[in-house]
Amino acid sequence: MTVIPYKELEEGKKEQVARMFNNISHRYDLLNRVLSLGIDIRWRKQAVKLLKVHNPQYILDVATGTGDFAIAAVKSGAKKITGVDISDQMLAVGRDKIAKLNLKDKIELLNGDSENLNFQDNLFDAVIVSFGVRNFENLEKGMSEILRVLKPGGLLIVLEFSKPSGYLFKHIYSFYFRFILPSVGKMI
Repeated sequence: MTVIPYKELEEGKKEQVARMFNNISHRYDLLNRVLSLGIDIRWRKQAVKLLKVHNPQYILDVATGTGDFAIAAVKSGAKKITGVDISDQMLAVGRDKIAKLNLKDKIELLNGDSENLNFQDNLFDAVIVSFGVRNFENLEKGMSEILRVLKPGGLLIVLEFSKPSGYLFKHIYSFYFRFILPSVGKMI
């Protein structure tokens, strides 16, 4: 089953995802922190530790959004980080953050589609994705593209939520995502 943001619209998932993120771009960072209960920050820090061990020089951040993972990945010591996303408004917010942090020489954000990456084969030492895989219209095609641009033996890090399997936590998670998250999201 494909989950789409706007059930009443006839456009495809990819177009709807771009529309949704363009609409919330100005509040996305706040929404992400509040709705993930700060887990996004902790997970990115752990991912950067893993990146440091592998010492990638060229990193691709797929579904970069406002560039938080790309910005965090600078601490890995990479020479260049390229972020791609289908939402122009999210990229605009990200470019503003990168400029304020004086990281324009390290990070470049481009409009791009995870299912049709505009890069040559085997280009990146590492590919990172933070809470974006769930928004791929065609997961298999998106992952195939990621593997195509990743150097053999390169590192792929995907941060994504999944449904817990433990009885108690599964019910708490379900309650949070059914009732609390939508309400807080609408308020913000």
